[in-house]
Amino acid sequence: MNANNYNPIEEVLEKVQARGGWVNAHSHLDRAYSLTRDTFALSNSYLKEKWHLVDDMKRNSSVDDIYFRMEKAITYMLEQGVQAIGSFIDCDEVIEDRSILAAQRLRENYGNDLEIRFANQVLKGVINPKAREWFDLSAQFVDIIGGLPAKDFGKEDEHLDILLSTAKEKNLLVHVHVDQFNTDEEKETEQLARKVIEHGMQGKVSAVHSISVAAHPKKYRFELYDLIKEADLHVISCPTAWIDHNRTERLAPSHNSVTPVDEMVPRGINVAFGTDNINDIYKPFSDGHLLTELRVMLEACHYYDVESLSDIATVNGLKVLGLSK
Repeated sequence: MNANNYNPIEEVLEKVQARGGWVNAHSHLDRAYSLTRDTFALSNSYLKEKWHLVDDMKRNSSVDDIYFRMEKAITYMLEQGVQAIGSFIDCDEVIEDRSILAAQRLRENYGNDLEIRFANQVLKGVINPKAREWFDLSAQFVDIIGGLPAKDFGKEDEHLDILLSTAKEKNLLVHVHVDQFNTDEEKETEQLARKVIEHGMQGKVSAVHSISVAAHPKKYRFELYDLIKEADLHVISCPTAWIDHNRTERLAPSHNSVTPVDEMVPRGINVAFGTDNINDIYKPFSDGHLLTELRVMLEACHYYDVESLSDIATVNGLKVLGLSK
């Protein structure tokens, strides 16, 4: 054995442990392990179709079903040495309050083992009266206000106004799914940053995914990074959730369908990471392994800064979850 051999992954793992363990800043625990042989075929559907295709699973899930899925996922997180996790939970007229009830039970049973922070997933938007009713109800339970502006297409500004004004009133953080389609047609991260500044919510909002940023020319990207810094907007990368993005014939700068972490971190942007979906129709092969997520991110972005990678996996995640000491 070569005494001079250096394995940077081992150093990252040592630093992660020294910082208290992994932080999974973005997941959907209530849908984890919900894939069946019958629903596996739905995995090839377009993302916006999946927003509706999960309805049958949600409709047929009892509180116990949801809880056992969440418990299985949280047990695996604990096996990996996760110190904190952020999870969106569905809250709408289909699943009603069943995910909330399961989440309450999960926190009661595992809240002493790791920090758990919940956000409301608004797959029906927040503008439709029925959707708004469930958004308002779930906002009374969650730790973080969740958003999906693309679901209220054409009314994205109104969607963000509702999220940010609600969070400001309740003194909550905000996590918003943005720029998920890997195209230069999307500028949702910019839109979110401007809304954060407008509402005076600097430092309290995270952009989840932001993969379309990489599809824009360098000049736009670096101007956007300055705006993100002005908004003190955090970014959460979910590498394996988007590395599978379908190729298109649309021309764009050469890039991977992964948040451009290698550009963001040196610009002083707080970047965290998460697993996103686990073994459901969104990500049927995903197993929730944090080291896999880190490997995909660092390889896709060719980003080999050991210290920064260790921070992304730990303290940066604590910051986006509101757990910084």
